[in-house]
Amino acid sequence: MQTSGESVGIGDGDAVAASLLAWYDVNARRLPWRVLPNEPVPDPYRVWLSEVMLQQTTVAAVRAYYAKFLELWPTVEALAAAEDADVMAAWAGLGYYARARNLLACAREVARRGGFPRTEEGLRALPGLGAYTAAAVAAIAFGERAVVVDANVERVVSRLFAIAEPLPGGRTAIRAATDTITPDTRAGDFAQAMMDLGSSICTVRAPRCLLCPLSGPCAARAAGTAEAYPVKAAKKAKPTRTGTAFWIERDGAVLLVQREGKGMLGGMRALPDDGWSARTDGHGTPPIAGDWRTAGMIRHGFTHFDLELQLMLCGCADCASLPPGEFWPVDAVEAAGLPTVFAKAARLALANR
Repeated sequence: MQTSGESVGIGDGDAVAASLLAWYDVNARRLPWRVLPNEPVPDPYRVWLSEVMLQQTTVAAVRAYYAKFLELWPTVEALAAAEDADVMAAWAGLGYYARARNLLACAREVARRGGFPRTEEGLRALPGLGAYTAAAVAAIAFGERAVVVDANVERVVSRLFAIAEPLPGGRTAIRAATDTITPDTRAGDFAQAMMDLGSSICTVRAPRCLLCPLSGPCAARAAGTAEAYPVKAAKKAKPTRTGTAFWIERDGAVLLVQREGKGMLGGMRALPDDGWSARTDGHGTPPIAGDWRTAGMIRHGFTHFDLELQLMLCGCADCASLPPGEFWPVDAVEAAGLPTVFAKAARLALANR
């Protein structure tokens, strides 16, 4: 077995890999995007699509979105030809919307090239593919030996080797340790086995160590400290921002705007707002003059801040000065593909019409 880092305490990486793969052959989860052991080679497009969707999102949340995307765009070429707004609308509710913009940019580059690169290095050069996604696609879709480390793998490996350096700094040691147990063959199965182990056995709380195929060499289990890993730095308190969204209605339709292509919720349809962001509160000034009334407030959590969003309602009294946008039928607003924070505001507006 080739490795690029020194072992951090496990004597036989080949034995660890063999034990894990034997467990996976029996216990592999059946997932819509997964090719099980001894089945045909997976479609790189499906592997890539699932991996992008699964970043910072649960399997349960991804299932329906994955099926919808394949129904709408069954190939990478079909996705590359899609309209930006259609893809953003189909992504709405899945969160971390920069992923959807990167998805389109990557699909168009892959279509231009005539297919996915087969190596980790080649995949890493595609738009929006970080180190994890490139390694996962290389290993799972193309069988290349690649060191694949997601949150589940971090947890398993930090416990296996009792890596005490807090995250995020500890990720260098975790990756090096993962390298020492990654096999030359079946790298894709190994990566997915690690993910399954972290999801079902080596869980955040109350890990099921008695059922774990790696319990023997696990340093944290031997010390009785499994739940202490991975060690995380103290969380900083998230700031709370305030802002306002504006529901402007005319003839049974509501004004929706398209947010700028970059930045938070970039390229998404949304209600007009007052310029709130992760760094600043909104200014509170409506975009047009009118008979405004307050409909209440919704709260929404983003990665780096919490938002308290007031909702103001108004009929279209001064349509000449409206911001650029489109009037969308109120009774079909759920089909507009609004991001979650604005979907919450729309539901509040409907309840207060």
